[in-house]
Amino acid sequence: MIRTLRSKLILASMLSLLLVLTVIFGTVGILNYRKILADADSILAILQENDGNFPVGKHPEGENFSGEPAPKDNRLFSPELPYETRYFSTFLTSDGTVISVNTGKIAAVDTQTAMEYAQSVFAAGDPRGFVEDYRYVMYPSGEEAHIIFLDYGREMNSFRTFLFTSAGVELIGLAAVLLLLIVLSGRIVKPFAENYEKQKQFITDAGHELKTPLTIIDADAEVLEMDIGENEWLQDIQHQTKRLAQLTNGLILLSRMEEQPQVEKIEFPLSDMVQETLETFQALAKTQNKTLSGQIEPMLSMTGDEKAIQQLLGILLDNAVKYSDEGGRIELSLKKQKNAVQLSVFNTVEAISKEDLSHLFDRFYRADKSRNSGTGGYGLGLSIAASIVSSHKGKITASSPDGKSLRIAATFPL
Repeated sequence: MIRTLRSKLILASMLSLLLVLTVIFGTVGILNYRKILADADSILAILQENDGNFPVGKHPEGENFSGEPAPKDNRLFSPELPYETRYFSTFLTSDGTVISVNTGKIAAVDTQTAMEYAQSVFAAGDPRGFVEDYRYVMYPSGEEAHIIFLDYGREMNSFRTFLFTSAGVELIGLAAVLLLLIVLSGRIVKPFAENYEKQKQFITDAGHELKTPLTIIDADAEVLEMDIGENEWLQDIQHQTKRLAQLTNGLILLSRMEEQPQVEKIEFPLSDMVQETLETFQALAKTQNKTLSGQIEPMLSMTGDEKAIQQLLGILLDNAVKYSDEGGRIELSLKKQKNAVQLSVFNTVEAISKEDLSHLFDRFYRADKSRNSGTGGYGLGLSIAASIVSSHKGKITASSPDGKSLRIAATFPL
């Protein structure tokens, strides 16, 4: 349990950190990409205004290429912009035929490549976009289509480098935090682990200490019965002593199961065991006017603690017979599912809520809120069943599709 708590703590911390880092780097990356697009589109807008060329001539200081006041510290309106920008343009007819190509401002693209880029953009029909690392704008110029391509490879490479660097930093950060959590989480859960171990030890010690006086009380009651004969008071003492002994044994067993001791696990015929256990409960179900049936796939076997699995079967069937409604129906199923075997017990009930389902495997929890001793039990049975399934690396679930039935299913890997 403590190991599971520690694992959940590390997992929750790592997922939270991953989410935070992803949001931070993702937001910065998106803003960076939008800035790249905005800069590229601003340059293309200048070229579009001048039919694919930068305007010639001197421009007054503080003005952009359109003669309007330029923002301060904006490199897009630098006098060096026409000399550091690489671009090319094409003119196409309405049917996509290339009329002219201008590659005078770029060395990396020849005429044939420029025509191929232009025709692919014209076929796609998008007015703006990217072809490889070339940002383009397509707009009508009279009866023709004019496409201007801007070489933005340097900026896109810088953006990709940022993404890879961010991913690397994120992974290194996650790895460093993971190592710290592995070291520190042990110290964080240590007080809980110590308290939990003390609690289990107390239950085990108290259980063993209670066994002796309970045995003596039961023996004394039998002696008194022999001396004075049977009476309701002695019978009540014996009955309550038996119930208290069962509770003590259940607590000790649950404590031992949670320690998950190394027991000898052998392969045994599971189908035969289930069939035999089912038959032993037939008479009990019949005396209570309840129907008990089973669908057991033959020749199934599993490797595990045979006595523990048999106890699991007894708990599930006893629970189903005990808490099913008057004249109810109980069904046991055993079948193979891919690389696992599933054991399930279904029974009808008067009513069961979703809240009950979420607490059925808690200690001392009973759906019968009155704690009526007439049904027996102390709310430990399903807790023990869950511990048995967990010790076999299986999974146990409780479900009720209609609120009038209950299905407990235990799945074991083969």
